[in-house]
Amino acid sequence: MALYDVTVRHHGPYGPITAVDGVSLEVARGGTVGLVGESGSGKSTLARAIVGLDRPSGGRITVGGREYPARRAAERRRWGRQVQLVFQDPDTALDPRMTVRQSLAEAAGAFTRLDRRGRERRIAQLLELVGLDAGCAGRLPGQLSGGQRQRVAVARALAVDPAVLVADEVTSALDGSVRASLLGMLRDLQRRMGFAMLFISHDLAAVRRVSDTVAVMYLGRIVETVPAGALPDGTRHPYTRTLLSAVPSLHAGRRPAGEPLPLSGEAPDPASPPTGCRFHPRCPVGPSRRPGRDVCAVQDPWHEATRVACHFPYPAGDGADDA
Repeated sequence: MALYDVTVRHHGPYGPITAVDGVSLEVARGGTVGLVGESGSGKSTLARAIVGLDRPSGGRITVGGREYPARRAAERRRWGRQVQLVFQDPDTALDPRMTVRQSLAEAAGAFTRLDRRGRERRIAQLLELVGLDAGCAGRLPGQLSGGQRQRVAVARALAVDPAVLVADEVTSALDGSVRASLLGMLRDLQRRMGFAMLFISHDLAAVRRVSDTVAVMYLGRIVETVPAGALPDGTRHPYTRTLLSAVPSLHAGRRPAGEPLPLSGEAPDPASPPTGCRFHPRCPVGPSRRPGRDVCAVQDPWHEATRVACHFPYPAGDGADDA
């Protein structure tokens, strides 16, 4: 899957809001890109645009050489089979009045012509795939644990063998042991089935565990991409470092080198983003803290060669206090 300069605009009470602004990403088949950022950064809006729930205002989204939005209904149906979304709350995806069997049968039959016997075989395969007992098929979502419901939601998304799985905060409502089990299951499924995955989460430790590459989003834009194995000290953008410095469990308790960086204030209103670097009003090493960095307030940074949107990025591996 590839995204080229994707933009999504909404109509707010006081005018248009650009929730996603010129995002470009590539997720290779069998690979995972982790997408992190604060609430309101545009992560979920981007996920909705990828699966077709929000219509992009600009840019291109392609999967296997096919571009969305497709003009013909048949092409849109094929896109629906190619890209599937797993929501943060499985109750959003699962009808509380439908049994697990009914939910999975609906998904399995949406894009393929299966008879009753074929659907039953497919349901049994899907439950086994996500580590659930066949006895779960007759239960309602309310009779399952949170972890089991999320596994059913994953099974429902995988029922059509998608090329891309978009996982939007799928572990945020789960406790530690269940979260670890679900992450391990996703990685195992990906190895077996070969789908690409966009993994969206606030949990940086979880993102690092399942991702090959991490993309950091702030106020609708990707401000840095970095190999997951380079976390934490390979990061260069001050915003990324502020996020990582607050995660003591990352990489066996390591934080980025140097002192933890404070992240002050609320994220700006996306309807009227700051001029220049969008992060500069909150940046711990920006113009309000470091004299001579006025360029941050007037010039929009994006250095394609370094893949970091910052006028004064940290040298990779250097301490946060050396920027």
